[in-house]
Amino acid sequence: MRDSYLDEFFTFLRFASISTDDTYKEKLVECAHWLVEKLNRIGLQAQLVSTPGHPIVWAKNKHQPGRKTVMIYGHYDVQPPDPLELWDSPPFDPVLRNGYVYARGSTDNKGQILSHILGIQETIAEKGDLPVNLHLIIEGEEEIGSGSLPGFLKKHRDSLGCDIVVVSDTGMIARGVPTLSYGLRGVTACEVKVTAAKMDLHSGVFGGAVANPITALARLLATLHDANGHIAIEGFYDDVKPLEDWERDAWKKLPVDADKLILDETKAPALFGEKGYSTFERLWARPTAELNGIGGGYQGQGTKTVIASHAMAKLTFRLVPNQEGDKVLKLAHKHFEKHLPPGVTMEITDGHSGPWYLTDPHSAFGEAAQHALKEAFGTEVALIREGGSIPIVSQFRDILGVETLLLGLALHDCRAHSPNENFPLENLQNGIKMNQAILQEIGRARS
Repeated sequence: MRDSYLDEFFTFLRFASISTDDTYKEKLVECAHWLVEKLNRIGLQAQLVSTPGHPIVWAKNKHQPGRKTVMIYGHYDVQPPDPLELWDSPPFDPVLRNGYVYARGSTDNKGQILSHILGIQETIAEKGDLPVNLHLIIEGEEEIGSGSLPGFLKKHRDSLGCDIVVVSDTGMIARGVPTLSYGLRGVTACEVKVTAAKMDLHSGVFGGAVANPITALARLLATLHDANGHIAIEGFYDDVKPLEDWERDAWKKLPVDADKLILDETKAPALFGEKGYSTFERLWARPTAELNGIGGGYQGQGTKTVIASHAMAKLTFRLVPNQEGDKVLKLAHKHFEKHLPPGVTMEITDGHSGPWYLTDPHSAFGEAAQHALKEAFGTEVALIREGGSIPIVSQFRDILGVETLLLGLALHDCRAHSPNENFPLENLQNGIKMNQAILQEIGRARS
């Protein structure tokens, strides 16, 4: 790999493009301008598009009739680096150690989108053009929900017409194993607040006469699952799309021990989940009900003999085909109302939602992606779903009417969103090859 590529990677990573903190707004603008200049230099027509939030970078080649049109999507914004004391090196001062680049954003998403940019650069340098019409969209708000992107897509719907979207913001099943993700879980959220008295009470004076909302909340939340890990909300599984037989067979043959992978990565003492399903099936194709936060009462040092006036919990539900977030929340409301202990009142506040995504990996473009991945990595392709959510993928379908190919370059131990985030240089190089191969394969794919 050329030394200049590593220099550019480091430059890209030095921008502290933290989208959630307005303190870094100028850093995001500087990063976006750097991308525009880079893309113009390699032969694309690039521009900066203002939005109500952070700018979007939009680049394209000269479109020619009769060719397939591909949109490549990525993002230049990153998560905050905190806690800083857990980094082995400064998060925005990238370093290369043992073939891995360590910096915030190295995997999510700067390394992955840069590999596409460099692949485009090499193809244009060698052949003078690309085998397809290209839109390259790089946004600055992915880490905060892509708030401005749907408006951009709707405003420019006609100009952005394409046959397929390519995204590299997902993971590989194992190092060196090319991976096509064809499904994502959705998500919906709510917050439950349980209240007893109008203020905190002395536990000696009132204990035994007034309900304790923390105890009531604990009892309520314990009704969410049975002993086998099944979600006990009535009707919760009614709309769940069963796994296809070919998926079960394919996942059993993946070249990785899922149980060992999870245990090694998390250091959990044992695995636990819905009985009757394998680890991959639980992660990729089964819904969940998770407690993400809980609080109430005294949190300081020592003891305070108090009965809290209220307690709260934050929950998210991971959704699978064909579940709907609004329906799941209504079922959850009904469940909590049915099981609410006496002596307390309850308030439920619904939060954000993002839909699930599922596409056919055996479509013409899915087959093209598999051929490209095999060519770039030199080995068989793993077909998987993923447990996380990328809401914008469903918006590409809803707004532009196109499917998305998820060609991930992230390793399971890349530590995205965590201290010591890293990206292997071999994946940067393989990503360059993958970009060149996928554009070539799409260019000659049947419609």
